[in-house]
Amino acid sequence: MKKSIIFTIAICLFSFTACGQQNSSSNNKTKKTQQKDNNMDTSKLTNNIVKEVFEAWQKGDGQTFLSYFIADAKLYDDGNPRDFKKFVKDACGHERFTTVDKVENDGKDIYGNFHTESWGDFRTYFKFHFDADGKISRLDIGQAN
Repeated sequence: MKKSIIFTIAICLFSFTACGQQNSSSNNKTKKTQQKDNNMDTSKLTNNIVKEVFEAWQKGDGQTFLSYFIADAKLYDDGNPRDFKKFVKDACGHERFTTVDKVENDGKDIYGNFHTESWGDFRTYFKFHFDADGKISRLDIGQAN
């Protein structure tokens, strides 16, 4: 009888320890992912407006992201027109750059690694086009080579 009680207590203690380890591991992974995203090197982003737009995208702040664009901004995905507002609604907060590798065109073209929940990880570009008033009128996105 004593052995049965000791065995039951041992199993309970082992279960609590295992659960604690699993949660701790999961929390550490989440913290590392957040840390990695928050510590991304954005020093290559030289255009101040593009940098602010980029940071809004990375934070998942679609409202701030959209505020930099004209009302009827155009979106082209690998050269194909897409619904810009639907794209922002669906993707912002779920998709993000994981690295910024190259910036061109006076800081308006960003190339880097990108993560999506649907398609996984791949190299991509965001190319921002400005109108005469300094608002973004077009965004070209696509898979980079």
